[in-house]
Order: sequence, then structure tokens, then C-alpha cells
Amino acid sequence: MSVSDAASLEFPQCFVCGADNASGLHVRFERDGEQGCRAEYVAAADHVGWPNLMHGGLIFTLMDEAVAWALCYAGLLGVTGKAEVRFRQPVTVGDRLIVTAAVVEHARRVVRARAEIRKADPSASIVADMDATMVLTNVEQWRQA
Repeated sequence: MSVSDAASLEFPQCFVCGADNASGLHVRFERDGEQGCRAEYVAAADHVGWPNLMHGGLIFTLMDEAVAWALCYAGLLGVTGKAEVRFRQPVTVGDRLIVTAAVVEHARRVVRARAEIRKADPSASIVADMDATMVLTNVEQWRQA
């Protein structure tokens, strides 16, 4: 399924971007180039694993959401079929992060996308990156009436 206007897409109950999810992260992804997206996030104290360190699962979750939005902004809808993540350095509570993703390759129903998270400080160091294989699908089939 393709999307003609990704900016009009809303997923109110999504854990990452949903405005109506009381337990969610409320991260807003914006278009960045023709086939990419960008968002900011501040590591919260209630999102830790080890003391004062952001949980790695949430770092993955931010990148997984980013590749999905990169597809949306490229006019595509899909789900993650495979992801390879590299955690490069820890994220501490209060770190401001920049999350980006872009479509790398599109062939039939499979899309390769890449995401990364950098610290939003003068070092702009990469804290994690991900290569994902996305499978195009009709996500409307899961919407509730």
C-alpha cells in the first residue's frame, strides 16, 4: 500500500508517536529529505535499564519507529522484517538525542532502511545505529473499526 500524504498519517495509540497513548513516548517524526525523517528525544528517568542508563530496548524502539516513518515519508507503508542494531555508547538520563532514518533501497515489497541516534551535543557522537529490512504491507488491515 502506498501513501500519498504521509504528513496526514496519525497513529494516536502508537507507543512511540501516539498523542493519545498515556504511557507513550510522544515522539514526533518530521520529514527530512525525500525519503527520510528526524526526531528529537530526551532520555527520561523512567526509561532506564541499569541505573541512570536508558534501556537498550527503547533505543531500538526509537530507531524501529524512525525507519517506519522514513517509509511513510517515501510514500510507503511496511513493517520491520529484520533489524541489525549496533549499540555504540550508553545513553544517560537527560541526554538529548537526534533520531534519523532514511530509505536506502526499494525493490518490490522489500525496503532497506537505516537509522541512527546521535547525541544532540557538540560531540554529535553516534550512540546506536540500525540496518533494517522492511516488508511493504497493507497496515490498514489491523485498524479497528
